[in-house]
Amino acid sequence: MTGWTRPDAASATAERPGPAFAENDLSDFHVCPRPFWGCLVPGLAVTLTHFQIRNVDKLQWDLRQLCLRNRDGSFGTQAARERSLDLAARQLKELGYRNMRAGSLKDKHVSALVERWQAEGLSTGTVKNRLAHLRWWAEKIGKSSVIPNDNQRLGIPERSYRSEAGKQLRLDPGQVDKVRDPNIRLSLELQSAFGLRREESIKFRPSYAVRGDELHLKPSWTKGGRPRTIPIRNERQHLLLAAVAGAVGKGSLIPPDKNYREHLRVYEGELRKAGISRAHGLRHAYAQDRYRELTGWDSPHAGGPRSAELTPEQKALDREARLAISAEMGHGREEITAIYLGR
Repeated sequence: MTGWTRPDAASATAERPGPAFAENDLSDFHVCPRPFWGCLVPGLAVTLTHFQIRNVDKLQWDLRQLCLRNRDGSFGTQAARERSLDLAARQLKELGYRNMRAGSLKDKHVSALVERWQAEGLSTGTVKNRLAHLRWWAEKIGKSSVIPNDNQRLGIPERSYRSEAGKQLRLDPGQVDKVRDPNIRLSLELQSAFGLRREESIKFRPSYAVRGDELHLKPSWTKGGRPRTIPIRNERQHLLLAAVAGAVGKGSLIPPDKNYREHLRVYEGELRKAGISRAHGLRHAYAQDRYRELTGWDSPHAGGPRSAELTPEQKALDREARLAISAEMGHGREEITAIYLGR
């Protein structure tokens, strides 16, 4: 039968896969010449998504199982985490750490990976993102203490958030009219009106999110799986939410006959045909509009005064506004607002 290989007598009696992180024998698992995903049966050929390797590495296997058992965050977050941990497992093997299991993680492994990444010239942001995935791994195996909370203890400098003016985007009605899918038009409007990320606007379910004068975003919609609330401040926003509810009822903006990935491909194709690029710039415009509402003056990126030009009272209001905007946009760090607002 296609997709099966028969183990020999020795492997037929070999120890079967047991609990996660056990020293079980994986030698009787063979790589299938064709992709196949099924239950773990000795002798059954399987292909493991990001783990398509001829000899199944135990650490990669353990980390894959860890990810499957702990579905934290959105689909995008989960996929990025799986790729990052698979890379870490392969790099640890290249660094000479063989026969590791997920439960074997120690501080020396973390230090070795960080040194390698820095030697490769990776940006501070990339190193911090990879380190966040290592922290997730450590937490899941009950070893959070092997990774210091302070990145500087690992030789990782503070991240520099550069001010980049001119990235804001306002919706052009003519371009929006070229988007044929009504649900995608509504997703764009949500990004503009509430500063939502693309995935959040596509998965948006008004029956869950709209609660009085607040939007509540579900963890599975958001980056990093962090739930958050956004104030509903004006009539335009209320009318938009009513339009979304009228279009989808109790559902989301993903059509019933599609999943997220399928609808995302449609979304990307529609925006490309309509000539809409850098839709993330809608979040920049939202941040600048909110800053003006909360402070009474424009942000530096919108032509307003720089921080050094503000009075002490204005600086206090500036900080309050930035903290509020950061929370509404799902960041939680005041310093990152420099990307959207300038400094």
